[in-house]
Amino acid sequence: MSDLPFARRHIGPDPDGIQRMLGAVGYSSVEELMDAAIPESIRWHGTLDLPPAATEAEAITELKSLASRNQVLTSMIGLGYYGTHTPAVIRRNVLEDPAWYTAYTPYQPEISQGRLEALLNFQTMVSDLTGLDSANASMLDEGTAAAEAMTLTRRSSKARSQVYVVDADTLPQTVAVIQTRAWPLGIEVRVLDLETEALPEEFFGLHLQYPGAGGAIRDHAALIEAAHARGALATVAADLLALTLLRSPGAAGADVAVGTTQRFGVPMGFGGPHAGYLAVRAGLERTLPGRLVGVSRDADGAPAYRLALQTREQHIRREKATSNICTAQVLLAVIAGMYAVYHGPEGLRAIAGRVAGRAATLADGLRAGGVRLAHDAFFDTVTAVVPGEAERVVAAAEAAGVNLRLVDADRVGIACDETTTIGHLRTVWAAFGVDAPAVEEAEPGEGLPGSLPEPLRRTGPLLGYEVFASHRNETAMLRYLRRLADKDYALDRGMIPLGSCTMKLNATTEMEPITWPEFADIHPFAPAHQVAGYRELIDELKRWLAEVTGYDAVSLAPNAGSQGELAGLLAIRGYHQAQGDHDRDVCLIPSSAHGTNAASAVMAGMRVVVVACDADGNVDLTDLDRKITANAERLAAIMVTYPSTHGVYETGIAELCAKVHDAGGQVYVDGANLNALLGYARPGRFGADVSHLNLHKTFCIPHGGGGPGVGPVAVRAHLAGHLPEAIASAPHGSAGILPIPWAYLRMMGPEGLVAATGTAVLAANYVAARLADHYPVLYTGNKGLVAHECILDLRPITKATGVSVDDVAKRLIDYGFHAPTMSFPVAGTLMVEPTESEDVTELDRFVDAMIAIRAEIDKVGRGEWPAGDNPLAGAPHTAASVSADEWAHPYPRSVAAYPTGTAEGKYWAPVRRIDGAYGDRNLVCSCPPPEAFAE
Repeated sequence: MSDLPFARRHIGPDPDGIQRMLGAVGYSSVEELMDAAIPESIRWHGTLDLPPAATEAEAITELKSLASRNQVLTSMIGLGYYGTHTPAVIRRNVLEDPAWYTAYTPYQPEISQGRLEALLNFQTMVSDLTGLDSANASMLDEGTAAAEAMTLTRRSSKARSQVYVVDADTLPQTVAVIQTRAWPLGIEVRVLDLETEALPEEFFGLHLQYPGAGGAIRDHAALIEAAHARGALATVAADLLALTLLRSPGAAGADVAVGTTQRFGVPMGFGGPHAGYLAVRAGLERTLPGRLVGVSRDADGAPAYRLALQTREQHIRREKATSNICTAQVLLAVIAGMYAVYHGPEGLRAIAGRVAGRAATLADGLRAGGVRLAHDAFFDTVTAVVPGEAERVVAAAEAAGVNLRLVDADRVGIACDETTTIGHLRTVWAAFGVDAPAVEEAEPGEGLPGSLPEPLRRTGPLLGYEVFASHRNETAMLRYLRRLADKDYALDRGMIPLGSCTMKLNATTEMEPITWPEFADIHPFAPAHQVAGYRELIDELKRWLAEVTGYDAVSLAPNAGSQGELAGLLAIRGYHQAQGDHDRDVCLIPSSAHGTNAASAVMAGMRVVVVACDADGNVDLTDLDRKITANAERLAAIMVTYPSTHGVYETGIAELCAKVHDAGGQVYVDGANLNALLGYARPGRFGADVSHLNLHKTFCIPHGGGGPGVGPVAVRAHLAGHLPEAIASAPHGSAGILPIPWAYLRMMGPEGLVAATGTAVLAANYVAARLADHYPVLYTGNKGLVAHECILDLRPITKATGVSVDDVAKRLIDYGFHAPTMSFPVAGTLMVEPTESEDVTELDRFVDAMIAIRAEIDKVGRGEWPAGDNPLAGAPHTAASVSADEWAHPYPRSVAAYPTGTAEGKYWAPVRRIDGAYGDRNLVCSCPPPEAFAE
């Protein structure tokens, strides 16, 4: 048997299947279909200038060659990134398990109970360690979490000042991200050395680092009290591992705590992805950005988890949203939370004690050798003062295999972590020219080192919840992870037809390199000459992404699509200001635009003006003219999703771009739907100035239960110089997962990418054609075609029968499917995106399920089943509910349990339909287990 090209492995339908689909749609070839669907005004007929497709073996060989050019030295740089040991049971059964990494954001909570429980563990861990009442799950990294805390405190503070105070001992990358995010909002960031400088009389918020970037442990209680006296709120960026030994921010009076959970078992990965955290005191929980897991109850009254307070999210509130955060870092939050579950409180304290002990031993040796230290109270980081000798010391350590931090010409920072050995300390002492003291490799003795100030040591219980005490041995941990995974629905079970989310294959070959040490164990601030392989991979990926999109430059720094949007808008704003157009602050956004767009525009300091859509779902060009005329002198940009979120290739897109350009504005094309364009149209060449690209959609980075994501921003040449330098904590964002899209592009090659786009569009039209007689397709474009997704309109059905879009979504669970996107962008509809990865058998299984559900709806409509008591209203049905001794429903148990075509490999939802409103009214967002909340 000959080996198939990778594109044939990635693309689900085989040639016979494609012909069958084409027959149903009414076209003789995919090219004929695409010529009919895509407006000729934007159609590109060239050939992508990419390397020809590599085999899977060739791509792995090339990646190994790139990896070999990275030098994996022992990192003692610190600054929020540390060596850590990922427990093998977690690495194999979470990070490398598609049951976890191919899942989607848990908007369908009934089929997400496993990852929701894992995230509740994460929230509980963060809340307990920070001493604050509520934590979310999760943020993108520490820098962006700190920036979100700044805007949170601005909304919640009683002070009317626009001044935000940041302590000078804050991580420098965090300061930079805060400054980036403050500028468009008119916030004045004052970086003050609060050891020597006084707080200003008026400010709305205060940011402190604990321990400081230089390692110092300081008592912040007085500063926090002084901030409160001025009506300001205080945020503490805290190291969670240190908090197992040190007094919590909450105990010091902090209102907010932020940070990263990277050192809880998540590799450095040249900067990411890592789960940031954000926790708040009581009274602020409803202002938390991002995801918040809460406890509610299902239809039988049993406790069940869900995402709480979802009305805060940007796809619902748009420009009134509290944040534009869409992607979280769920997979990494699960790993970090499971690290705490596996080690438990005693294990975490032991690891922290060992780290502190190593740092104290290091300091003792330096002092004994005559080296002065900048501070005596520290957890893991020692700053040595060596006037004029810092560069020599850092170079000597590097030559011996250890990276230290060059603070300035006179100071060197040395950070210890979970992986630090006495051998590493000897290397550091030698670099300073200090004779190594006689110390052994043995574990530190009982008690804590004197470098941890006695008054600031943590007292009281730590993580005193059953989940953190029940999985000490690997057998128990393995079974716990399996039990949670079995509750969930991910791509390893079946199709996830979510519109606008592009849930396609995450090939194993693409995933394999991310755990290689040459990619996983690199510090983001390692010297440039040590990361030649990473730099080449990043540069190639930038070139390839620029080529497929038609833009001139690409930045990979944004670590989520939302951050890519913000970066692109900041580039537009910077460009206008450089042209002297300081008043251009209006962003036109069609009502069909992606949900995060409006929130991103507000965060970029722009005013949102909505442009209407016509009856066919297209941007109303007449209304666009009106809005341009009304804002002629202030027009900054338009943000448009293409193909539209309505699933249509709008014919007026080129005209739209021209109108905005003629008025002096810039065109932002949201790249969320790029899977319908790749190889057939290039936004940078049909009139757009900037786009963000969702690498977790079109380019195969897995969704991971709601993250990680990567959202590079691509721009035309005139905007390249205005891209923000600090949009995330790490220079290249979540670089650790960039081998995934690199491998996808390398193995697909130009022909494979074109085939993938054509197949995705064919699949959507096939689904639309087969379902058109059962569910109206809301919007179509040229010749009645859709793009890569279609919207099924249930509103007439609901009006006639009372069966809602929620009923259909929950009944699909009984049939073994994740529901399509519900009520977005149009309430009462389902948006279906089948992607190119699903074969015809799976497409037919979905279509057959939807047709069977329509037959059930018709029975309700005819009165054969009551409106409030039928298989749709009762869905999803659990094994327990259909096997109960009593069955009082008018439909048979067999219909509830095994609807058509589900006998083989039946998926059982672990809970029945969840009451979301109850969970929001009774907000519970941390452990103990759900049984404790049962009434």
